[in-house]
Amino acid sequence: MRAYYSNEKSVERAFLIGLELKSGKGGASRETLEELAELARTAGAEVIGTGTQCLKSPEPATFIGAGKAEEFAKIIRSGKVDTAIFDDELSPAQTRNLEKIFECRVLDRTALILEIFSQRARTREGKLQVELAQLQYLLPRLTRFWSHLSRQRGSTGAMGGEGETQLEADRRRVRERIDKIGEELKTVRRQRSTQRRGRQRNEWPIASIVGYTNAGKSTLLNALTGAGVLVEDTLFATLDPTTRRLRLPTNQNVLLSDTVGFIRKLPHGLVEAFKATLEEVVQADLLLHVVDSSHPQADGQIAAVNEVLREIGAADKPTLMVFNKIDRLTSALPLVSNGIAISAKDGTGLAALLAELGTSLRPIREFLVLSIPHTEPAVIARVHAVGQVMEKSFREKTTRLKARIPPQYHAEFAAYIFKKRVAKR
Repeated sequence: MRAYYSNEKSVERAFLIGLELKSGKGGASRETLEELAELARTAGAEVIGTGTQCLKSPEPATFIGAGKAEEFAKIIRSGKVDTAIFDDELSPAQTRNLEKIFECRVLDRTALILEIFSQRARTREGKLQVELAQLQYLLPRLTRFWSHLSRQRGSTGAMGGEGETQLEADRRRVRERIDKIGEELKTVRRQRSTQRRGRQRNEWPIASIVGYTNAGKSTLLNALTGAGVLVEDTLFATLDPTTRRLRLPTNQNVLLSDTVGFIRKLPHGLVEAFKATLEEVVQADLLLHVVDSSHPQADGQIAAVNEVLREIGAADKPTLMVFNKIDRLTSALPLVSNGIAISAKDGTGLAALLAELGTSLRPIREFLVLSIPHTEPAVIARVHAVGQVMEKSFREKTTRLKARIPPQYHAEFAAYIFKKRVAKR
């Protein structure tokens, strides 16, 4: 959010507003308003208060009704509020009407998340994706930025015709920029596709870390691979994906990718804009769904992540649940199936997680008994490098290795095979 500076640093003051629906379905709740407050603080604001309205449905003109809007306006003026932030998406008309009543800046949840993303994007790809989402959000709202709609002169005739309005010209420029960014992101997708084909030539499986924002995904990536990704106790600390090689105890290489965190009411435009990044999730062989097990709304966060996975077409991916932050638990974690309890911070449970990854990602491999002459130590070293050696014994002239070998390396060791069988997992 914008900051004001004089001799002393001044923090923007925000007032949060939520709409509770009488049906009880959707709308704001204590949990979503607490999350909105955390989002506001992440953007750099000081939350000075919250307010809610209960209606059967949103009011078309002001979302919360004229009477409640006037009530909140008095609080906003007396509290010298800079920005009013709504927990749901507002229409352009609602935003304009509320800014007139409140006499301050009005943001909705989508605009706030977009602002945080614009602050956090570091790579060119990330900045392009955020800009695309911002422009798509801005396009139908351009009218609120212009009070003058005088027409420009046309290019024909001595004086010219009526030409186009300033608003029409701005919309045209925004659409042109959206098209340009779309083309640049197509190039990014092609580059990612090329990178994936390169990885597939190595036949390394891909595991993608997904989860709610601030669940500890980057901490886990760092703990497993030493990636050195930024870790902060804030929402959306990292936006740009990071992929690192992970060597499993089964002597298998895995590519482990960290992705942008998900959140309730994640703007659809952001999901669309970040599809180039989220393709890493769609293409993964296994998803590691990291959950903050210490969070009181962990179940709701799991549901929110699953909803985004459905939206991007990854709901049916094989998934391993990883219940993180058990070091913060004050009571025992309930027993769960298809899940591993860990603390990425202190390393608890990481050995079990690596073992489970080895089981989940290990392809059907040939169990070979190889007889390799002592005079060919490089071949023995190669078996250790690409396979999982289960047993080793020494004969007079040869070394006998019992090993699981990926199928793509069969031809390389064919001359040394003493016995073979296919071992499932």
